Amino acid sequence: MDKKIAFFDIDGTLLDHDKKLPEKTKKAVQDLKDQGVYCAIATGRAPFMYKELREELGIDSYISFNGQYVVFEGEEVYTNPLSGTDLEKLHAHAESNDHPMVFMNHEEMRASTPDHEDISSSLGTLYIDHPDEDASFYKGRNIYQSLIFCEGDEIEEYREAFPAFDYIRWHPVSCDVLPRGGSKAEGIKKLVEAAGLRMEDTFAFGDGLNDIEMIREVGTGVAMGNAVSETKAVSDFVTVDVGEDGLSHAIYELGLLK
Repeated sequence: MDKKIAFFDIDGTLLDHDKKLPEKTKKAVQDLKDQGVYCAIATGRAPFMYKELREELGIDSYISFNGQYVVFEGEEVYTNPLSGTDLEKLHAHAESNDHPMVFMNHEEMRASTPDHEDISSSLGTLYIDHPDEDASFYKGRNIYQSLIFCEGDEIEEYREAFPAFDYIRWHPVSCDVLPRGGSKAEGIKKLVEAAGLRMEDTFAFGDGLNDIEMIREVGTGVAMGNAVSETKAVSDFVTVDVGEDGLSHAIYELGLLK
């Protein structure tokens, strides 16, 4: 039998609405590993934001920054940083609009301004503290993802003015800033290639707008019951809400576990 691999989003998929890891989810992941299924995380988060979760689940393969930083069994296999030149221009424009930013590499992050309410409120939903200030942190470093803090249609100005990037809203006042064309799906392709596996043997589980590409691309894409409608629309299977152990339910329904 060809080896299978399952990719799990974190928030709303592995973690429930209270950012807790359900015991049934933890057991299902361990059972998958025991049956020889590769397990990997695919998230918009930076690696340092979920180190403890990886350790708790015993997972050494992961896709961070929505596909821009990929690790297979502890080894970095793909990186896709933001263009430093374009990021500098974006930052200058955001500064003129009083829109703060956060810059992230694979080890740490810094904010363009101290103690901003929008940064605190959005990152607070992930139980992450406001980063220290360093407005020039992106200079001379590989930055794999940035955050820009603005509301609603304000992001459209940036889409038009800075097409080198993609913008994905994940909070009413915050958008991810990614390299154009970067996605979890692209990261999955790189990891699958490094692992010597086949795309038809891949499974992905997610709930957000940033999960659409991977759920569409993999062999079997699963949307959580709590997923946004756009993600459900492209999935092969919709499970129940994460609060009802949706992930473990899907794993058994799909026959990944016998």
